[in-house]
Amino acid sequence: MKFTCEKALLQAAISTASRAVSPKSSIPALEGILLEAGNDLRLTGYNLETGIRTTVPAEISEQGTLVLGARLFGEIIRKLPDDMVSFQSTNYTVNIKCGMSEFNILATDPEEFPELPAVEYQNSLLLPQNVLKAMIGQTLFAVSDNESRPIHTGSLFEVDESGLTVVSVDGYRLALRHEAIEKKEGAETFSFVVPGAALSEVEKICADSDESASVTQGARHVMFKVGSTMLVSRRLEGEFLAYRQAIPRNNTIQVEGDTRALISSIDRVSLIISDKLKSPLRCIFDDGVLNISTKTAIGDAADVCPISGDGKGLEIGFNNKYLMDALKAAPADRVRLELTTGVSPCVILPTQGDENFLYMVLPVRLKAGD
Repeated sequence: MKFTCEKALLQAAISTASRAVSPKSSIPALEGILLEAGNDLRLTGYNLETGIRTTVPAEISEQGTLVLGARLFGEIIRKLPDDMVSFQSTNYTVNIKCGMSEFNILATDPEEFPELPAVEYQNSLLLPQNVLKAMIGQTLFAVSDNESRPIHTGSLFEVDESGLTVVSVDGYRLALRHEAIEKKEGAETFSFVVPGAALSEVEKICADSDESASVTQGARHVMFKVGSTMLVSRRLEGEFLAYRQAIPRNNTIQVEGDTRALISSIDRVSLIISDKLKSPLRCIFDDGVLNISTKTAIGDAADVCPISGDGKGLEIGFNNKYLMDALKAAPADRVRLELTTGVSPCVILPTQGDENFLYMVLPVRLKAGD
């Protein structure tokens, strides 16, 4: 194998492929990146759950394949001067030159690198990268980390005639984002669940541009194509929460607030809450104001946030982080909070336009001393 490539491009490609490399594996080849020099240069990382393959422009004079340890290869390229990198392998010895620097390192047999799973095409959709990135980022925080319900360690992708809905739940909260899509192929409606770990990588790979990204549903896997990079992940199997039935929509109390003002108030009161000193927020929704307070072993804190509407004195407790996560993710300057009782969920929606997001946070029971 012999090629030359621009250092910055090669470094970016290694960084992308490395996201799916196993830090430690019983198969040593999985701790490496598969390099394939053919018509173009392809780099692949795979941890048997998620695989990432990216293509980089290079001048290839000899074709070939080999596996290089991801950490060492990445460090070498990162620390080389900004110049053209020339790469040559003889058997399993690799020579890397750039400027005045030169390295000779050992590679691994590519036969030991498992093949990425084939995605048996069922359905697909197309949407802008920045939209996909936002939809993942604004729902990923609510993915469960409880392995006893594996299906909820991923996000549901649901496609129908109105577009794409992405839903995450973890037993204490729900996050939902909806957007129209550019194009879809296959069934009229389809759905699948993608592991949160894979979505976290898709979010990083997506650019803040309106160039298209494609999502392909296979029989057992799902594939995301973003620019010159492809990510393949297994699908999660099981019964996802029937989320539409879980969201209360005939709520008797509806108030509106400025998203940033609400975040600031919660943030201030949360200063005396920590992992060691946990305490719920006591929220009292009055006419035109929301009173937020809490008490921990080190003291107490209170803040008042102006709101529109009458909360009728409703008192309700929340986990500060869960409420804050939902408000921080909400892509709107103003939100509507819908409530009914002190023990029923709070639903957070946009005040204007389409309901392109919905967050639901379950309350925490307040004790007399809280």
